Amino acid sequence: MISWVKQHSLLVYFVLAYALSWSIEIPIALSAQGIIKGQFPYAIHYFASFGPLVAAFIVTAIADGGTGIRKLFSGLFKWRVGGFYWLFAVGLPIVFFTVSVFITRLMEGEFPDFALLGQTDYLPYLGIPGALAVWLVSYGLGEEVGWRGFAIPHLQRTRTAYVSSLLLGVIWACWHLPAFFYRDTYIEMGLLVGFPMLLISVTFGSVFLTWLYNSTQGSTLMAIVFHGVFNWLLTSGAGGAGANVIMSTAVIFWAVRAIKVYGTENLSPVIKQIA
Repeated sequence: MISWVKQHSLLVYFVLAYALSWSIEIPIALSAQGIIKGQFPYAIHYFASFGPLVAAFIVTAIADGGTGIRKLFSGLFKWRVGGFYWLFAVGLPIVFFTVSVFITRLMEGEFPDFALLGQTDYLPYLGIPGALAVWLVSYGLGEEVGWRGFAIPHLQRTRTAYVSSLLLGVIWACWHLPAFFYRDTYIEMGLLVGFPMLLISVTFGSVFLTWLYNSTQGSTLMAIVFHGVFNWLLTSGAGGAGANVIMSTAVIFWAVRAIKVYGTENLSPVIKQIA
């Protein structure tokens, strides 16, 4: 059993990550679509974000034991990465969020409602610190320990950083599919239009986060901070109607730049991280 998991660790990981997350989201989606009876509180979908983390922990514990677990979580403590990367992880989302705010001001004649920064979907009003904490802990910590802390190093064992990022981008995008059947914003986009848009943005986001992860020599912390801050600002509605396009464009631009400047092997100025 242990040897089989070691040989197929990536496959087991992805299946388990999907199974854990979708076991929470699919019942919500079926209920929202009226296919099954019973009401599920939409707020529990935040627990689905921990599927990648829990799957990484389980697979690592089986395949590599305590040593592997310590290595998996070591990236959470890599905070000495230089001011540039901290500035990027926190500053890039804030800068382009601010650009969106001023564009909204010019086009609509008023600033967006900044109180929205304290609101998260399906939860009571938490205030800015509370809302940011939800995003950092759920879709920051919950996803990034898995996607970047586990999957990317394993993918990069036999693939370039670029190919690894593209593969993970597709898997990561498909992981979001149940949301198109219960989350308001996803339903509004529609599956036929919304999923291709999500696939493009998430794939470029995967390249960007691999650049950030490899450049900081495996700092999962930096990926968590960026992911949490980015999602917090993007989903709040406080940046105005153009926030999604403007912030996503910034990520796409930097992902393309990383490919051109650093090449596809590492996507960074340092050697890629291998598990």
